[in-house]
Amino acid sequence: MLRLQAPLPDRYTRATPDELARWIEEARADLAGRVVILGHHYQRDEVIRWADARGDSFRLARFAADSDATDIVFCGVHFMAESADVLTGDHQRVILPDLNAGCSMADMADLEQVEEAWESLAAVVDIDRVVPITYMNSSAAIKAFVGRHGGAVCTSSNARAVLEWALDRGDRVLFFPDQHLGRNTGFDMGFTEDRMLLWDPRREQGGLTEDEIRAATLLLWRGWCSVHQRFTPEHVEAFREQYPGGEVIVHPECAHEVVALADRTGSTERILEWVAAAPAGSIFGVGTEIHMVQRLAAEHPDRTVVSLDPLVCPCSTMFRIDAPHLAWCLEQLVAGEPVNEIHVDPDTAAWARVALQRMLDIT
Repeated sequence: MLRLQAPLPDRYTRATPDELARWIEEARADLAGRVVILGHHYQRDEVIRWADARGDSFRLARFAADSDATDIVFCGVHFMAESADVLTGDHQRVILPDLNAGCSMADMADLEQVEEAWESLAAVVDIDRVVPITYMNSSAAIKAFVGRHGGAVCTSSNARAVLEWALDRGDRVLFFPDQHLGRNTGFDMGFTEDRMLLWDPRREQGGLTEDEIRAATLLLWRGWCSVHQRFTPEHVEAFREQYPGGEVIVHPECAHEVVALADRTGSTERILEWVAAAPAGSIFGVGTEIHMVQRLAAEHPDRTVVSLDPLVCPCSTMFRIDAPHLAWCLEQLVAGEPVNEIHVDPDTAAWARVALQRMLDIT
């Protein structure tokens, strides 16, 4: 999805880290009581240090909705800021410091493609018996589509509960945008691979025959996280060789062959909880974004926490949020000239809330 972020003024791009920190601190003081800064776990340290709350996307969106602040500065990616705008009140505005901070996975399922897939399925099966489920990592437009068609949103923590709910109401699920979360959850529910087929939106009828569609229970959108898909069985094997007593923890957005080798699989919040609760001397190989892994290591120096991927690839889109962009958007708020407001139109927001509320009712 094309988003255009204007280049920052030289004042910010040429500033030293100390200058940027001073400007951010001064702006926060001027905006005290009006602004809340939210930081996703994958943010770099120069940004997360200023966060009033840390968390995953849904936790932060709910924090924003419960906040008294009128300005929500969301240090994350576009779909997260949209979710916050959907859940916050009309008196609150949501700001994304860099409009180019998108999510490659979320962008792999756009509304036009999903509507085409829905029409293709309707030509083969009873569409009223198909339940659409979207991962939280999707646009507000996709969440609204799900809301309109009787489906729900899920997170990596509650995907199984939501899929069980969906299959109580229909014969099959169209799950997007992350194939790996869908597949890992399906295996956990006892489904075999032949019941979980990949839907490729770039191919006619998803690349499937009519018989394959009729036989499938889970139709998994061909989407993935560019960071979590990097982890391989070889990474797990190398960690176990170097740390024989270590424990492997991975995110469910990893490929199934990696999840199958891991000791535990869980969301960002669960990974944080597991490491924090472990005794001193514990050793972890973690399969998730590098900034979160490095922060876990720094915050728990009596434990060994390393990334499974020796190339430590960061989330390149999340990485766009930096101290210069944060200083710029905060100083613009101080000047009464807010930038990068994220607006979800009322109809889309209403149906997205329906899908989110169904998730909350389920879990």
